[in-house]
Amino acid sequence: MKKSNSFYGYSLILAFFMLFLAARSQLNTDFYNTSCPNLLTIVRTQVQNAIKVETRMAASLLRLHFHDCFVNGCDGSILLDGSDGEKFALPNLNSVRGFEVVDNIKSSVESACPGVVSCADILAIAARDSVLLSGGPIWKVLLGRRDGLVANQTGANNGLPSPFDNLGNITLKFANVGLNVTDVVSLSGGHTIGQARCAVFSNRLYNFSGPGIPDSTLDTNMLSDLQNLCPVNGDGNKTTFLDRNSTDLFDNHYFQNLLNQKGLLGSDQILFSSDEAKTTTQSLVQSYSTNPSRFFADFLNSMIKMGNISPLTGSNGEIRKNCRVVNS
Repeated sequence: MKKSNSFYGYSLILAFFMLFLAARSQLNTDFYNTSCPNLLTIVRTQVQNAIKVETRMAASLLRLHFHDCFVNGCDGSILLDGSDGEKFALPNLNSVRGFEVVDNIKSSVESACPGVVSCADILAIAARDSVLLSGGPIWKVLLGRRDGLVANQTGANNGLPSPFDNLGNITLKFANVGLNVTDVVSLSGGHTIGQARCAVFSNRLYNFSGPGIPDSTLDTNMLSDLQNLCPVNGDGNKTTFLDRNSTDLFDNHYFQNLLNQKGLLGSDQILFSSDEAKTTTQSLVQSYSTNPSRFFADFLNSMIKMGNISPLTGSNGEIRKNCRVVNS
């Protein structure tokens, strides 16, 4: 009997769904229950100690996981040293930080469970704990990643979302790693904590749309404050908080700022104010600004989804002894 086109369409969808489940099942929440039973406690203690020393470190650890997963998948490649490493790509240079904290976590984990836990998994756990310890949601981290053997500086230069990108480019870069518009907006909400350098937003302050004309989507009082912080030809490494008036608490205030034209980065404000946002991201920004529970739920789902980008499992990759170098 001849089968209908709808049957074949359903079969194809089912096949893709089963492949997705198979890939996802390679990671699981209890991967180290026997081989390193105290892992989660060790990591959280180290993250907590680091945040006590510097509150900003929570955002830095979250960002390390994000920037790792977008290049080569979540394989710890961002941690590798070397002039051709991802940490020296333009989006990461003088920007990503927290490597010493990861070193401390790895050292503590190696003392308890030598040769067992990957640096990639440490990044995923540390990111979750950074969010939780800043007042955000908790989720069970899928584990079982192995570490990559090579860095990809070119991939970091081309694949990481930039504060200078338009919304179309940002959405495309997310789509390239299997993430959708909801993921774009919810993960951007990670900017509710952390800081940014003048170098990545000063383009909005002076000659954005013509000589002497700043970005019209930037609140005028905030504009004045930022111009004082970041004068023309000033120090591009000076920093200010990403979430104005709610600096260190993981909450939905970031989205309230976007409604009031107080997004710091151009890539933040375009989620609400750009023409393209009207049919893509604007409604989500509005929803998250009044519904923190929805933001938390979508954020943790997007973090789990992001953490499952092309993991190395089984016999692929290795378990690095030192997160900065591949094993000899």
